[in-house]
Amino acid sequence: MIPTIRVLMAMGSLQRLFPFWLIGITALIFWFSPILILALVYGAVMQFVVEYIMHRFLYHRAPPSEQSLFNAQYRSHIGHHEFPNKPEFFTGGDNWYALKFGLISLAAHFIVLWPIVGAYWALLFPMVAIFVGSVSAFTFYEYCHTLAHLHVPKGWFGQKVTRDHMAHHFQDHHATFHVSFGMGWIDTVFGTPHDREKARARFDRKTILSLGMDPEDLRLVTARKAYGVSLETRSQPLGS
Repeated sequence: MIPTIRVLMAMGSLQRLFPFWLIGITALIFWFSPILILALVYGAVMQFVVEYIMHRFLYHRAPPSEQSLFNAQYRSHIGHHEFPNKPEFFTGGDNWYALKFGLISLAAHFIVLWPIVGAYWALLFPMVAIFVGSVSAFTFYEYCHTLAHLHVPKGWFGQKVTRDHMAHHFQDHHATFHVSFGMGWIDTVFGTPHDREKARARFDRKTILSLGMDPEDLRLVTARKAYGVSLETRSQPLGS
């Protein structure tokens, strides 16, 4: 657990979110109401759904042709698949992204709720939902994701998280988009659970780590050079 927590503590996104988590906790304690329990649940569930949606539709979108856009996608996710054991690729390159997303979500909730419940609840409910519920769920996601990729002793929890996530990396990158423990139901709902037969049919040892792209694609070669990595240090696929 300690090596995993050390990696989490070094993540710029979590460092930037932490003061806002404290603000949310303070609001939860000083202005507590039973309705805020619902806010916590809402914020956590929404974060887990966002985790799935972003992973599937943003990070795994069709690679762009324009090199600068491709480089950005490489840094945000493709590079993580090519170099799954490099902590520097565990998260995207924008350490402010999660905070900006949270603040925009807070503003959007406030605008929608204000005419309905008034300014007090329109601010307090989403503040607790996002800064406590969602940020806590996001931290749990990062913990599960980091634990899955680190070579450390693991109990049943770590083994389960690792087994599920490694199936996405090394067997079928078209499925198992959830990462957080216990969130496999989201893949089931959206029709992307791991299926052994589909995984075998789609598996290509040459392209599995490059998300279906030819490893020698010029865009990949250029992006690797831009971020100072090479295929010689890339992990090999485990097979299907």
